[in-house]
Amino acid sequence: QVQLVEAGGGLVQPGGSLRLSCAASGFSFSRYGMSWYRQAPGKERELVAAITSLGVVINTAASVQGRFTISRDNAKSSVYLQMNSLKPEDTAVYYCSTSVGGTIARGQGTQVTVSS
Repeated sequence: QVQLVEAGGGLVQPGGSLRLSCAASGFSFSRYGMSWYRQAPGKERELVAAITSLGVVINTAASVQGRFTISRDNAKSSVYLQMNSLKPEDTAVYYCSTSVGGTIARGQGTQVTVSS
């Protein structure tokens, strides 16, 4: 059973940083690409960043380029999202996601709130 568990969210002031993590289990993590999505209240879910199984970053949303970095550690079955220079508009629930056997899996999400 595919399981994704996000952690690292919280309340941060504008300009601050957070590092999100996503621990994966139930599948061969090193064989699959991973993605981070976010969804703010009243808005559609947005792809933030994506990384291949080998660690190549293949997509980063224009709104976060230069501020957010996706990475992974296959030995730890984990994917990360380093978020710097956070802005109030980055406030959202952040999810990690993958597609295994044609089925999309997503974690429960972690709340990120950027506010002074």
